[in-house]
Amino acid sequence: MDSLTQIALGASVSVAVMGRRTAAWKAALWGGICGTLPDLDAFIDHGDPVRNMTLHRGDSHALFWLTLATPLLAAAIARLHGEQAQWRRWGLAVWLALVTHPLLDLMTVYGTQLLRPFSEHPYGVGSIFIIDPLYTVPLLAGLVVAMRSRRPGALRWNLAGLAFSTAYLGWSVVAQQHVAGIARASLHAQGVQAARLLVTPTAFNTVLWRVVAVTPDGYLEGFRSLLDREPQMQFERFARGDELYRDRLAPASWHARRLAWFTHGFYKVERHGDELRMTDLRMGQEPYYTFTFVLAERRDGQDLPVTPRLVSQRPALREGFTWLWLRAQGLQVPPPR
Repeated sequence: MDSLTQIALGASVSVAVMGRRTAAWKAALWGGICGTLPDLDAFIDHGDPVRNMTLHRGDSHALFWLTLATPLLAAAIARLHGEQAQWRRWGLAVWLALVTHPLLDLMTVYGTQLLRPFSEHPYGVGSIFIIDPLYTVPLLAGLVVAMRSRRPGALRWNLAGLAFSTAYLGWSVVAQQHVAGIARASLHAQGVQAARLLVTPTAFNTVLWRVVAVTPDGYLEGFRSLLDREPQMQFERFARGDELYRDRLAPASWHARRLAWFTHGFYKVERHGDELRMTDLRMGQEPYYTFTFVLAERRDGQDLPVTPRLVSQRPALREGFTWLWLRAQGLQVPPPR
């Protein structure tokens, strides 16, 4: 999730754990700091954009390492404020602020390597967009009221915001499974055999969902609003570039194999002039994606691997938001191309 959300979650959790055992501002401050610490790995340059992408949310998001770091952080905070008697309580607050960060990231589609160093598998539920105001605003509102008011029951507002946001996460999973069921039924009715199915929300909401189905001859993309009245989904078909990946990229490019693993097979390969580009299909929509990499260039009749380059692909914001607003209402408006 975005940094503001992670800060708000860490602060809210810490305030909930510490209660009146320390000043609310102290709990919020250190909770917010611990809540954003795992994302400092974004400032590490691993040498190329593919490594940077696939190693983000790695060791710094591992539950094992975060748990090991907790006692040292908690002891330092307790000593700094002269609250050694509250060391155990600070330990619980710090641990929850740290581990709720990767657990929240888990709910996005990106891929979080929670189980390092025992497993590098990038887990992702994909039921919430990386920025969702309906998750973040209740956290911030409850936290602000709890910190500004000195009434005995003020901390309940923080708990209420935390409970609402947590319930919203649960709702996102329910909505995702509902759309997945409609997508599978629609594909079956249309005689499509999908090897993989991806269901993720579009930007900033859990009303309009994007569905990607990988098939033996390409992939399909469709959109489903919870306000749609039609019983079936409609899909567009696109080429995936399986032969380009298998014959041109995979044998010689570690970066291509790494992306295929990290995306769980939701990728496409295209030739763009003399370049071979590989795209993560999970984040974005046709033809605009967050992560597209140039992995090879054609020289003397051969496709030779190159140091990866990230290619930016973004739609016009006004056009994109207009489509998003209309389509979320159940109107069958074609997506921007």
